[in-house]
Amino acid sequence: MRVVNNSLRNLAGDTLVYGVSTILARMLSYLMVPYLTRVMTTGEYGIVTDLYSLIPFALVLLTLGLESGFFRFAGAATTEVEKRRVFSSAWGATLLAAAVFVALVLIFCRPAASTLGYGSQPSLVWLTGLVVGIDVATAIPFARLREQRRRLSYVSIRLVSVVVNLALCIVFFSWQGLSGAQWVLWANVGGSVASMLLLWGGLRGLGPRIDRGLLRTMMAFSLPLLISGVAGTAGEFVDRQMIKWLMPPETALSSLGVYGATAKLAVIMVLFTSMYRLAAEPFFLRRFARGEFERQSRAALWLYVAVACLIFAVVMLARPLVLQIVGVEFRGGERLLPILLAANALAGVVLSLSWWYKQSGRTWMAIAITGAGLVVAVGLNLALIPRLGYEGAAWARLGCECVMVVVSLTLKKRYESTSHQSVGV
Repeated sequence: MRVVNNSLRNLAGDTLVYGVSTILARMLSYLMVPYLTRVMTTGEYGIVTDLYSLIPFALVLLTLGLESGFFRFAGAATTEVEKRRVFSSAWGATLLAAAVFVALVLIFCRPAASTLGYGSQPSLVWLTGLVVGIDVATAIPFARLREQRRRLSYVSIRLVSVVVNLALCIVFFSWQGLSGAQWVLWANVGGSVASMLLLWGGLRGLGPRIDRGLLRTMMAFSLPLLISGVAGTAGEFVDRQMIKWLMPPETALSSLGVYGATAKLAVIMVLFTSMYRLAAEPFFLRRFARGEFERQSRAALWLYVAVACLIFAVVMLARPLVLQIVGVEFRGGERLLPILLAANALAGVVLSLSWWYKQSGRTWMAIAITGAGLVVAVGLNLALIPRLGYEGAAWARLGCECVMVVVSLTLKKRYESTSHQSVGV
């Protein structure tokens, strides 16, 4: 019990450090929300929401599930040389994926822009592709900082990136005559480049060198996480695309802008989940003695749920104040706030219930969990958005998270039951 308590204290300490840094970074980042919702129309902000709903999907696809794979194999490495091989292989694979993606975006940006409904603004597509490519190129170096528990370096680089992004955004929109989503993307590119330069400058001779044998082994672990990550991200962000295509064209982007701004108000729950993930992922994917992992993961889940309930209560009590963050035209989505808060809280529960199959190597179970969530999300969005508008999208998101929690718990209990029977035999 003392070992469990000490480990949980370490986890709580890491969560607190990452939490403070994440909150500071997001506070700076979300200074753009009250600013942008006052200098942009709901339609312009709808374009930002639309494009930024595509970015997480691309990031998950192009990082190939290798962030979790890196933590798993770096944590199991017995020497520093082995850790460097794991890093170089994972980074090399994601760099290659990023380079190919950016090249394809530049070649096909015009037809892609037409498909997305922005045929007259192809720059929106290649700027979005550039943001994605840079973020993919820095994903594994950021993961290395977390694995090494170099929390100060991680925090500092994230903060610099956010400050540069925010400063450029204000400069662009303060410039006479400048407006539109492309300037939000240009500011993001500037922040991402700043973090890339700082990260790569600290690698001290480490380069992207793919060890094919090692990479095959890592991909065997990571591929199910990649597939489930694509499905999970699609389930989480498909609501934005459904609003865009299922609502009347004359109001779709405006509705999407209101929905996106309201989702930003529910971000405090995402902040908590993010800071928990940053600390817990490398913690729970290392080696554990038999029985110790289960005790610690169960205790961590209960702590997460308790804090999430407290956050929900505080935000709802302060709802009138919270709504002042966005411009007047964006406050029509007030009734969505509790729904999206609950959905974000359940997303953290799904995350907590993922450690057991990742730690045991049974990553294929993630496909069943996120696949079920995606099916429910698409079905509910198709059924509810035409009837309820963007409120239907919020209910669909909550339904998706509920189903993933139920499937996660069911698979976990079934696995535990099978394991106990095997031990008895």
